[in-house]
Amino acid sequence: MPDPLASRGWSVSAVILAVLAGGAYLSLTSGMFDLTFAEMVKTLLRIDPVKEHDLVVFDFRLPRIVLSALVGAALGMAGTVIQGVTRNGLAEPGILGINAGAGLAVVLFMFFFQGSMQIKGWMAVMIMPMFGLVGGFMAVLLIYLFSQQNGRLDPQRLILVGIAIASGFGAATLYVSLKMNPNDFEMAAVWLAGSIYNANWKFVLTMLPWLIILPPILWWKSRSLDLIQLGEDSAISLGVKVERDKHILLLCSIGLVAASVAVSGSIGFVGLIAPHMARRLVGLNHTSILPVSGLIGAAMVVWGDYVGKTIFAPAELAAGIVISIIGVPYFVFLLLKMKR
Repeated sequence: MPDPLASRGWSVSAVILAVLAGGAYLSLTSGMFDLTFAEMVKTLLRIDPVKEHDLVVFDFRLPRIVLSALVGAALGMAGTVIQGVTRNGLAEPGILGINAGAGLAVVLFMFFFQGSMQIKGWMAVMIMPMFGLVGGFMAVLLIYLFSQQNGRLDPQRLILVGIAIASGFGAATLYVSLKMNPNDFEMAAVWLAGSIYNANWKFVLTMLPWLIILPPILWWKSRSLDLIQLGEDSAISLGVKVERDKHILLLCSIGLVAASVAVSGSIGFVGLIAPHMARRLVGLNHTSILPVSGLIGAAMVVWGDYVGKTIFAPAELAAGIVISIIGVPYFVFLLLKMKR
């Protein structure tokens, strides 16, 4: 007899994929240079290729769409894990301070090295994301250092320490930003707001290994995540190695967040909203929640980027700002719901 929950998960995934495909189609065909459906298909299938169409689709729009989907999927899955490990429905990747650590590292790079480093080729594109990645993992080291209690990782201390580190790094970022010249400050502000504007295939290749390696590990440990919801003592009595699994789950989710922030800046609320929507759609089984949350996150960022680049065209609004406009009311709704 087929599992109704599994069937529901497949149905929900199909609908979300359709929404994601709709956003991708609009992003491919709409903009300062519009394309018809036929022109888009011919360009993608390499039928009578036109140089201008190739440039618009393959150099500008397609890498932006793919990177948006990868970043959104990573943030959605990471948010699911963080909420599961902490057993706190209001936890999200930005709370842990990873975004703030990456932001500070990138702003420091812009302040001290932007325009003075003579680097060409691959490294010229990747140097800033590499700084962001290092900054994110430095924040992680501080979080782990202060979240340990009696040799155990305390979920509540993890959130409190993350908030404190995010506040400290945020203050330092603001101080350094105010010392920058106007052009660098503008670049830093756009990056910190969470933008896919500079997307390219090198950024996509940077994200791919994280999305190939880490999500299967999270899915493999999803049963442990289900049992942790019963309480750590109950999970231990059921044979779960709670401390080991918490470290594996958190490190994988932190890797996804750090990689995302390194190439897109600080996109907030995806890791908060996507897991809640996934639980409402497919229930409480993390085997289903994780992939559905990833798809919802991908759709959110793809649509957020599309709205941001079209609503005020030719000016652009960062995807992180568009998602925040939606996320703040939803965050208030969750607070009121939990209070009731």
